Amino acid sequence: MFKFFKNVSREMKKVSWPKRKELTGYTITVVATVAFVTIFFAVVDQLITLVLNLL
Repeated sequence: MFKFFKNVSREMKKVSWPKRKELTGYTITVVATVAFVTIFFAVVDQLITLVLNLL
């Protein structure tokens, strides 16, 4: 088990972590995408509900 954690530690040192500016850009992209998809599906849901209520 100790060998496993030693190997994990060694591999984590090889990881290329994003800089603050990159991370901020990625975060904004993810939040904007999630917001857009949420609004899109909310509108689609309302339209489907409206159509079904008219039937």
